[in-house]
Amino acid sequence: MQKTIFEISKMDCPSEENLIRMKLDGISSIANLDFDIPNRKLTVYHEGEINLIETSILQLNLGGNKISTEITDKTIFNDNANQKKLLWSVLAINFLFFIIEITTGLISKSMGLVADSLDMLADSFVYGISLFAVGGTLIRKKQIAKIAGYFQITLAIIGFVEVLRRFFSTEQLPNFSTMIIVSVFALIANAICLYILQKSKSKDEAHMKASMIFTSNDVIINFGVIVAGVLVNWLNSNKPDLIVGTIVFILVIQGAVRILKLSK
Repeated sequence: MQKTIFEISKMDCPSEENLIRMKLDGISSIANLDFDIPNRKLTVYHEGEINLIETSILQLNLGGNKISTEITDKTIFNDNANQKKLLWSVLAINFLFFIIEITTGLISKSMGLVADSLDMLADSFVYGISLFAVGGTLIRKKQIAKIAGYFQITLAIIGFVEVLRRFFSTEQLPNFSTMIIVSVFALIANAICLYILQKSKSKDEAHMKASMIFTSNDVIINFGVIVAGVLVNWLNSNKPDLIVGTIVFILVIQGAVRILKLSK
């Protein structure tokens, strides 16, 4: 048995972990995958050459870089029986907040909230693909990934068009208090998701949990919408909301492209 360690510089949250798991699914030489999200490390336990595994990781463009390969006598790994249950939990949380954010975003006229809702939907797609493809064929997994990726891109493009329309027209200011309150709850939801997915992985130190929470792109986005809400009120302008919405839409499209790579 060999142990190869990769640094994955863009592995910021569990959605990237699931992308990698799906990409490596079907490679029979892999015995186990051990993810360390706070330190952005992936340890692959495998038999034989690492070339196919390394190529698959690089294709995701997550900043994968092989650090080392060594022989190991480890053959017993942690039971992953609870993984499916945990995935269902975070899928439910993400989809619930997609509904909450897109509803409140449309009502409050906040593109930041609408964009963040699509980011939540993107994470839901990743967890959903991971769940519904379990036990299925590689073709089935690719079909689901392709549909999810294109649907996500379509929604993001519609969002961009709406941002441009609002930028060049006179629009009512978004409700800044709704932006802030909903984003705070979304931030808490993301933190809960990260905790749920990591609690069974023996990373109970407080500094590790803090690192997991504050290195997540999802949480950074939540803070961005909160700041935009404050600036909307302070500047009496909808431009901060539109700027944050644009940035998040770009991130949503990047996530969709990663999902589409799973369909190739």
